[in-house]
Amino acid sequence: MSNKQVVSSLYRRSLKLALDWSVHRYLWRGQALYIRSLFEAKKDIKDPRQQRALFKEAEDLLEKWKHPDPYRPPTAPGGSKFERNLPAPILDPPRPMIL
Repeated sequence: MSNKQVVSSLYRRSLKLALDWSVHRYLWRGQALYIRSLFEAKKDIKDPRQQRALFKEAEDLLEKWKHPDPYRPPTAPGGSKFERNLPAPILDPPRPMIL
């Protein structure tokens, strides 16, 4: 995976993690701006060793701050409405009509 893809993945995951911890979207926006500033501050580092160290540090921070009960959309697997109101299974197959 290229460095650009790694950074994009870390950035997206950090935004989603911040969304798990925020109660309201307007509070999350301030956190998102702060996260963006952290990524922008390190964008000029070109040394591969330093980049790998930053990636490892970011992965460790994401693991440390992982939410114990992350937000799941209600209709997604694990959500409160997942598979609610499914049609009842047909227990007896229909019998052919005899004339």
